[in-house]
Amino acid sequence: MTLDRTTQTDLIRVAHLLADAVRPVTLQHFRTADLIAQDKGVQVFDPVTIADRAAEQVMRDILAQERPNDGILGEEYGAQSGTSGLTWVLDPIDGTRGYISGTPTWGVLISVADDAGPLFGIIDQPYIGERFTGGFGIAALEGPHGAMPLTCRSETALADATILTTFPEVGTTKEMRAFQAVAGQTLLTRYGMDCYGYALLAAGQVDLVIEAGLNAYDIQAPIAVIQAAGGIVTNWAGEPAHHGGRAIAAANADVHAAALAILQDAMND
Repeated sequence: MTLDRTTQTDLIRVAHLLADAVRPVTLQHFRTADLIAQDKGVQVFDPVTIADRAAEQVMRDILAQERPNDGILGEEYGAQSGTSGLTWVLDPIDGTRGYISGTPTWGVLISVADDAGPLFGIIDQPYIGERFTGGFGIAALEGPHGAMPLTCRSETALADATILTTFPEVGTTKEMRAFQAVAGQTLLTRYGMDCYGYALLAAGQVDLVIEAGLNAYDIQAPIAVIQAAGGIVTNWAGEPAHHGGRAIAAANADVHAAALAILQDAMND
């Protein structure tokens, strides 16, 4: 979808409006003694808190006022159809396990997409006060050190790369082994990053993020931010990843190609 500059500007404005509004909602409950997590998982622990639900509701209320014709896809309250051809994809707290553990690796994911994928996205970390934005010609970080551009690393050999994922098990046993096949050829592997790992890739701090079992709301904002910063995000088949599933985010084409080839070989064994 081709959007005029006025529409782009309005989408950027509303995305920041959502991020600004949701910060105090998430911080109200973060690291509090009375925070209660309910388990919505089937086979694995999948927590949800009052903060998740309240944060998404705040964003939905704003969208009802500011962009009533747009659709919404959110983790907590599902899909709401629209008529504009645009959909807001919301994860009010990506990394709730980290949130209830007190780690600052969780974040608020906000993106706006058409049928082809995300057009603009925000990864916001309220506790640290960092906001990573990407799309419509913008690739920027605002945080405690001020404002700066986002730029992925342009050159890294796989042997020198830093690779991130959230869960050591990654997904299925086969997916875990595929990840380990890549990680075994890199310099450094770190776990437990949640959406903050994608932000670090866009900021030029790391080279690869590889995950599986994602939903659309887990990956669409990171796709927008990373692509705006010059990186690449695909699924493990090298195809668009905005519907979720298995994702590989890479700082540049060379490290993406090298890691993707290993993943595919491992999955085909």
